[in-house]
Amino acid sequence: MIKEILGWWKNLGGSEQKHTNSLAKSSPTIKAPLEGAALGTNLSQNIKQLKIIFDRSSDIVYREFQLGEIQKGMLVFLDGLTNMELIDDDVIKPLLEYGKNSLSPSMLHFEELETMLRNQVISAAQVSSGAHIQEVIDHVLSGDTALILDGVGQALFISAKEWESRSVEEPATEAVIRGPREGFTENLRTNTSLIRRRLKTPQLKMEALKVGQLSKTDLVITYLDSIADESLVAEVRKRISRIDIDAILESGYIEELIEDNPYTIFPQVQYTERPDKVVGNLLEGKVGIIIDNTPFALTVPVTFYEMLQASEDYYGRYIISTMIRWIRFLFLVIALLLPSLYVAVLTYHQEMVPTTLLFSMAASRETVPFPAIVEALLMELSFEGLREAGVRLPRPVGQAVSIVGALVIGQAAVTAGLVSAPMVIVVAITGIASFIIPSFGQAIAIRMLRFPIMILAGSLGLYGILLAILLIFSHMCRLRSFGIPYLSPMAPLHLGDIKDALVRAPWWSMINRSEESAKGNPQRMNKSLRPRRPKRTK
Repeated sequence: MIKEILGWWKNLGGSEQKHTNSLAKSSPTIKAPLEGAALGTNLSQNIKQLKIIFDRSSDIVYREFQLGEIQKGMLVFLDGLTNMELIDDDVIKPLLEYGKNSLSPSMLHFEELETMLRNQVISAAQVSSGAHIQEVIDHVLSGDTALILDGVGQALFISAKEWESRSVEEPATEAVIRGPREGFTENLRTNTSLIRRRLKTPQLKMEALKVGQLSKTDLVITYLDSIADESLVAEVRKRISRIDIDAILESGYIEELIEDNPYTIFPQVQYTERPDKVVGNLLEGKVGIIIDNTPFALTVPVTFYEMLQASEDYYGRYIISTMIRWIRFLFLVIALLLPSLYVAVLTYHQEMVPTTLLFSMAASRETVPFPAIVEALLMELSFEGLREAGVRLPRPVGQAVSIVGALVIGQAAVTAGLVSAPMVIVVAITGIASFIIPSFGQAIAIRMLRFPIMILAGSLGLYGILLAILLIFSHMCRLRSFGIPYLSPMAPLHLGDIKDALVRAPWWSMINRSEESAKGNPQRMNKSLRPRRPKRTK
């Protein structure tokens, strides 16, 4: 009985192995040579090869037609990515009219027929040609329509792309009080047009590339030829060209594959949904990377101080913008160090606290069973969990969970004696401070750094906090973003660039661009634009 079961199992495994081998032989060995082959002159053979490649693809449409009495042809396009009205009006109708009115289309030479169709018959704006099946595949999957004629070893590719896309709206992640309300969409050409509208100059260059073996994602490298350093453009082009991956689904793929140091928590590439922010960076000599299917564009290089700047800083009064930047610096320190300072002082340095405040803090902690470090970690983890839950849940529900949940849980924890009221206040102020940082990536980095600093503060007190600050600054001094020091213009020091780092100087005083990024064309404006005081009239 056991021998029969083993024999049955062996035969089943052998049959499965044979079935697997047959499947492995069927699709790759058929499709691989066809994809690299050239188009033949036999229309039926070409269509047969395409149907093998596009096997089990119900959205591929094959439209047969005939020119005159003899000449046959086929249109191949992808339903859902193609404008059917354009195909009907600009391709099919002109072809049928040409075949009806022409005396004998088949009497023309094949190359003459192709030239006539391209120049005199098809009224579409963009028409190209190719002689390989792989070109047909790429164009069809990109939304173009392939026109294949019997007896012609080349195909015409007619641009009639159209698909559903989101309209231009205000960015949800970078709202402003004063400034443009336009944001990028998931359509690459819509995004490039938003930049072109703001920079009407032929010096604005947009180089097209494709990344991803399967996705073949379109992206554009944009820069100002007269301002951007050619070595920077070449480095961006080189890093993107060497990416070898199956698919690019979002700009985060590109960001992680081109950054200088992948082993750091700090972002070295800036991403934004705002076209005006990208244009502002281009005017500083930087390079923008716009990726299809995502509303987030990338700009390189970037420094730490630029992550604390908002596009609205340049639209308001410079005195107000400078004060707001100082507030951001202050709350950056609060978001990074406030819980750690509270833990260190309460655990090791009680003598630094005024006596009255110390008695109040001791009374509030009388029923708390945990040490200050455990209390801080529990509250911070709970706050981060509530914030993440508020982001992932549907928007109406998420806001209620994040706000009501924080209030209810905080009050319940204090009433139950699990945490003290001062700790709830410290965690709340820290959470509010982290929202003030304009760059979401930089804010996450600051939020995550709080936890190791709290552990050092609970272990070594203020000495642990000082050690953490030294480690962070030494690490940041070693970072580069496409060769630019991360702490520039403070380290190394560029006095001329401080006017747009620690402060926001008035526009008439920012005559020159950044010394690091715009080396070829540093001057931004005329030196005589500084306002003069009007003379007093007698």
